[in-house]
Amino acid sequence: MSEEINYQNNPLHGLNLKSMLTEIVDHYGFEILHAYLYIHSFKTNPSVDSSVKFLKKTKWAREKVEAFYLYKFKNLPKVSSDQFELPPRDRIIPEGQVAGAPCELTLEDAERVREKRESKANEYDKLAGRSSADKDRDSTKPSSQSNDKPWLKPAPKSAWKPQPNASTEATVKGSGVKHLDPWASSRNKLKS
Repeated sequence: MSEEINYQNNPLHGLNLKSMLTEIVDHYGFEILHAYLYIHSFKTNPSVDSSVKFLKKTKWAREKVEAFYLYKFKNLPKVSSDQFELPPRDRIIPEGQVAGAPCELTLEDAERVREKRESKANEYDKLAGRSSADKDRDSTKPSSQSNDKPWLKPAPKSAWKPQPNASTEATVKGSGVKHLDPWASSRNKLKS
């Protein structure tokens, strides 16, 4: 016995991305969208066409906008946990549920939502054993210079073993630490 799943009740059924985004932008504007969704293309030189182009390429952002459309713009009730795991376009909306009036959203509400998300993230970091000082330190320096990543730390001098071909080693100035450099021999030839 095969049951046909009815996606017809989903407001996203048959709706293309440009039409959906145009509806949302006409009602809320890009400033509200950026405040709630934190998608960069909604802040820097926003346009429907450039945003659609970005959303077509970026699955996580497209699903975020589609969920916003369903639960903020169409004001549908939250879904069950098994439906939550599915992308918004694949969710089954029960027959009795109909779209309502769009939610009233303000920048002040967006700020409260951001603070709530930030506090939850801090709680998660605490549970993971990461302090807010670590988070602040990591945000102020480029990720390539982060010292909390062991694969980016230079090995102690005792760990470096001499290589058989000295032309492939390069000494980092001032540190005395030798790093394997496959282009060192080419550079040496250019210098001489």
